[in-house]
Amino acid sequence: MNSSVLLVILTTLALIYSFLNGFHDSANVVATMISSRAMQPRGALIIAALGIFAGPFIFGVAVAATIGNGIAPAQALTIQVVLAGLLSAIIWNLITWWFGIPSSSSHALIGGLVGAVLIGAGPQTILVSGLIKVGFALFFSPIIGFLVGAVLMRLMLFIFKNASPRINTAFRLGQIPTTLALALSNGANDPQKTMGVITMGLVVLGFESNFVVPLWVVLASAAAMALGTALGGWRVIRTLGGKFYRIRPIHSITSQIGSAGVILSASLLGGPVSTTQVVSSSIIGVGAAQRVSQVRWGVTRDILAAWLLTIPVTAAMAALIYLAITSFFF
Repeated sequence: MNSSVLLVILTTLALIYSFLNGFHDSANVVATMISSRAMQPRGALIIAALGIFAGPFIFGVAVAATIGNGIAPAQALTIQVVLAGLLSAIIWNLITWWFGIPSSSSHALIGGLVGAVLIGAGPQTILVSGLIKVGFALFFSPIIGFLVGAVLMRLMLFIFKNASPRINTAFRLGQIPTTLALALSNGANDPQKTMGVITMGLVVLGFESNFVVPLWVVLASAAAMALGTALGGWRVIRTLGGKFYRIRPIHSITSQIGSAGVILSASLLGGPVSTTQVVSSSIIGVGAAQRVSQVRWGVTRDILAAWLLTIPVTAAMAALIYLAITSFFF
């Protein structure tokens, strides 16, 4: 295949991944807002889609650079490696969406790329420093999300301990700006993973000499994820919005503030965090801070198991896909 055809295939797969990322992860932004009855689902999804589209234009593309040149050097990458990593992430996203599991699209992509690089170029090509940065962001951000959610909830309970039930109206209205803030922070992180992969392909195929994200890549990646978000992954929304515990307005607004702060901070530092993990852990932290017994810890254990499996499973799938691609198409 010539380079132009390969670029079309890569871009198409990357935008499918971005769409599925938005479709899968729309729950992160709107689930608690819908569950707490702050807004009707369609309006909430539109706000989320607009925020996700605007995020990379407001906060930059530092995360794309981490994905694109932080895992392996450009000379170790081939188009087969990039395609295998993408396909593995897409398959995992579809599987977890079908079962309503709020799994991490970020973990799936990182796992897929690492698995493809390992089988395609060897372990010596992995950039340890970059992998540590990615691993630190992915694995510590949920812990930080849990702690921030718990601390904020205790603070909210203290501040509003004597408030009348009418405060719930303020909390519901307050979720409009906090949902937008969470969507912007999501847009500052998740679409950039697609941008990183497409730009990686442009460099590998010789269309770009340096890793610089073109404007059309930013537009296409953000638009694909925004479209996926607007359509909404209802299976995952039901899990995040109600299976942990009964979400009330105070839980929703607190978890949104905490999640947005953690995700945006990581994005500005170039850390590719998992929005799914941060939001889920923040929701759990908020609920546990009010009353530990109200959290359905069995659901939490199931989701934790999916998180732990994502990287090794997608890495193994990517290795097999790489072997299949090289055997039958190259």
